[in-house]
Amino acid sequence: MFSSFRAALLLLTASLAGTAFSDSRPAADLIIRNARIWTVNLKQPEAEALAVLHGRIVSVGSDSSVLLWRGAGTHVVDAKGKRLLPGFNDAHVHFSEGGASLAAVQLTDASSLKEFVQRIADYASHTPKGDWIRNGEWDETKWNPQELPTRQDIDPVTPNNPVALDRYDGHLLLVNSQVLALAGITSATPDPPGGVIVRDAAGRPTGALKDAATELVARVVPPLTLAQRRLALKAALREAAQRGVTSVQDMTLNYGDLSAYSQLLDQGKLTVRVYAAPPVSEVEDQAQLGIGHAFGSPSLRIGALKMFADGSLGSRTAYFVEPYSDEPNNRGLLFSDMLPLSRAEQRLIRADGANLQLCTHAIGDAAITTVLDLYQTVEKNDGPRDRRWRIEHAQHMAAADFERFAQLHVIASVQPYQAIDDGRWAEARIGHERASRTYAFKTFLDHGVRLAFGTDWPVAPLDPMLTLYAATTRATLDGKNPQGWFPAQRLSIQEAIAAYTLGSAYAEFQEHEKGSIEPGKLADMVLLDQDVLSIDAKTIRDTQVLKTWLGGVEIYDSRLGN
Repeated sequence: MFSSFRAALLLLTASLAGTAFSDSRPAADLIIRNARIWTVNLKQPEAEALAVLHGRIVSVGSDSSVLLWRGAGTHVVDAKGKRLLPGFNDAHVHFSEGGASLAAVQLTDASSLKEFVQRIADYASHTPKGDWIRNGEWDETKWNPQELPTRQDIDPVTPNNPVALDRYDGHLLLVNSQVLALAGITSATPDPPGGVIVRDAAGRPTGALKDAATELVARVVPPLTLAQRRLALKAALREAAQRGVTSVQDMTLNYGDLSAYSQLLDQGKLTVRVYAAPPVSEVEDQAQLGIGHAFGSPSLRIGALKMFADGSLGSRTAYFVEPYSDEPNNRGLLFSDMLPLSRAEQRLIRADGANLQLCTHAIGDAAITTVLDLYQTVEKNDGPRDRRWRIEHAQHMAAADFERFAQLHVIASVQPYQAIDDGRWAEARIGHERASRTYAFKTFLDHGVRLAFGTDWPVAPLDPMLTLYAATTRATLDGKNPQGWFPAQRLSIQEAIAAYTLGSAYAEFQEHEKGSIEPGKLADMVLLDQDVLSIDAKTIRDTQVLKTWLGGVEIYDSRLGN
């Protein structure tokens, strides 16, 4: 891989050569000209051309200045005045799950319980007997009435298959009676710490399992083979390339996925850059290796850990100071990673002592405050340094905690699409006042907090255009807030792109390697068919990717569909 040092050396050589440099400089591998480049580099925000050598950008500027890098073997692309951006860096995905979901039963847009059951029946009809039916990503808030499905709904259409279907937020699982039996879950089974077994009026399990209760099923689900993981990742790689996503930060990574990533990298087939965060329960693995954060190559790195503080608003397991407005006896729950808090603190201290990065899922205000308290305790014990702690989602904030984010230099790793999705029903669950501090992107920026954008795919679509649309419009998916749900939290398109590129790079200690188009950085880029910086924000979601490059190598061309 072409090093930053060598790129810098080339640039120094260029500056020393002056006007004679056209004869002495090495020829670029790739030149993109006649483009409208938004660089995300404040020192040179716009340009019309760039040159790439050995995977890195060596020149950014006018057509005339960049074309001096042209040689006999240079591939020149005429962008025809289209908008070019840095490749998108999704700061929070579940990549293999996303890939697997593309071939799984599709339930997200089922508009009723009847349609939900029919889709499962159709899928089961061509699924071999005994094979598990998984994923699904269903959403009961699109149904009338909005009631959780039960095993009785799906048992009749899945007599030959174990079924474990995720709610789209990943914090609630629906299983059929066959799986309850395999897991040994009965009326007598107690709720595990940090989880809920949903029961009917008679105390019998309905088949719905919340948060840590899903782990009772995870023990009996057969693990994916390496071949299955590779297939899922290949599907995910295709989806990422056609969406202009050139980097992903894979949360709660399974080590089997890490092995599959490594194989794909060795074969030259890993067409996205990966920063992987295994669960915090695996802290000793990385601590004993002594690798520290961001260890590895530009293509595949580890050094982060993912911890859960609570559940989700959709499953009513996000942890709040005050009860849910529509469930006055429910404040949500702390996840098992946080129980007891003394163990969570020790894990954080161990991780911090090994210079590992912490990425903690926290959604409710009480969960966010609890995580900030833990972070503050660790910093007080070990002293300040560049930790880049993260809170994933950071959805429903207590007013006082925006300033604490800033003081502790905590990154808000957020998913704007979820704002326009949850905005359909969030106020019914937590009321208007709390909702006013929900997905508060602008308030974060006003407090000097760094934002990193992601999708949480497959919880939400991987498409960056939907994320940019959500951040700039906040128009909820039900069409009821065309001017924006809490419109004061809308971002400019420039702010949104920066959070999705340089902000995400910063969140993985890679802001000097990628995230903007400037000399010395990796040549990861995306060409769009519309100028998202000038069109009406409402039409951003219709924008399509024309080309995607990774390290200057074209990995997607819309004309070819590759």
